[in-house]
Parts: sequence; structure tokens; C-alpha cells
Amino acid sequence: MKLINSLPLEYSTEQNQINILGFWIFLGAEIMLFGTLFASYFTLVNRTGHGPTGAEIFEITPVLIETFVLLASSFVIGLAIHAMRIGRKTAVISFLAITLILGLVFVSFEISEFVHYMHMGAELQTSAFTAILLTTLGTHGAHVTLGFFWGLFIMLQIRKRGITPEIANKTFIFSLYWHFLDVVWIFIFSFVYLKGLM
Repeated sequence: MKLINSLPLEYSTEQNQINILGFWIFLGAEIMLFGTLFASYFTLVNRTGHGPTGAEIFEITPVLIETFVLLASSFVIGLAIHAMRIGRKTAVISFLAITLILGLVFVSFEISEFVHYMHMGAELQTSAFTAILLTTLGTHGAHVTLGFFWGLFIMLQIRKRGITPEIANKTFIFSLYWHFLDVVWIFIFSFVYLKGLM
């Protein structure tokens, strides 16, 4: 393993740099996935049939809370990366824990939102609109849930092995994933919820 001393720990080996490049390529595929979901949503948004519209089922307060929680988690994971770069193991674990707790809060709000939609008659089979809405939101929620378990695994590794170049690389890549989910949510918030409430 060849160390490159002038770079942050997560970039400090050639393998780490390759891993980060590979993850950016993976995020490109994720952008295509969510891009396809958004394109489908914009195509089907007015095909409500006899089912409810977005204006009838969306509630702004829970969505604002979800947005605040996810953006706060993105800020906190930035603090975790900073703490990692200056070698503060306990701080990294603490900030990752806060990030994951905020992720759980977000998922719990999303689950309650799905329950609300079901009570309003908005299910997968109700209309093309509800099908693509639930698919888009569910795909994002599944990514956050996966991120929770991924982050938990990284926390356990840091606790057991400390901040090594390999673990720093994994932690940084996880932070890229988490920031990506926040960016996707901003698009959902802006073009699904806000546009749907107008």
C-alpha cells in the first residue's frame, strides 16, 4: 500500500483514490436511476384517474420536518469527516451516530407518510400518479435505510480498529452517498411536494 502523504487520509493511498473514483461512477448510475424515476413522475403526475391528486394528499409540515432532518444529517456527517481528518475517533463515532439517528427519524416520518397516503386512498394500484409517487419515495427511503446499516457497520469498524486509511476511505465514500441522498431529496421536495401543493 503506497501512501501519498500530502492528501487527506481518505485519499492517502492509490487504492483509496481508485475506490473513490469507482464510487463516483456508481453515483452516476444512481443519478440515472433517480433521473428515470423523476422523468416517469413528470410524465404520470396528472394521470390520477379516480384517485387523489398530490394537492389532496400532501401535507407540508411533515415534509418540512423530513427536509430539515435530512439536511441536518448532511451537515453532521460533514462534521464527522472533519473530525476524521484531524484524528478524533470519538467525535467521528458521535457524529456518525447522530447522522444515523437523524436518518432513522427521516425514515419513521416517511413510513407515517405512507400510512397517511394509504388512508387517503393513495396506493400503488390506485392510479399511475400514486404508483410512481410511492415508487419514487420508496426508492429514496430504501436508499436511506440501506445507508443506515452501512453507516452502522462503519461505526463498528471505527470503534474496533480506529481511523486507518482504509476505514477513512470507507467513511468518506459513505458520506458521499449520504450527501447524494440529500441532493435527491431536495429534488423530491421541490418538484414533487412543492409543485404538487401548488
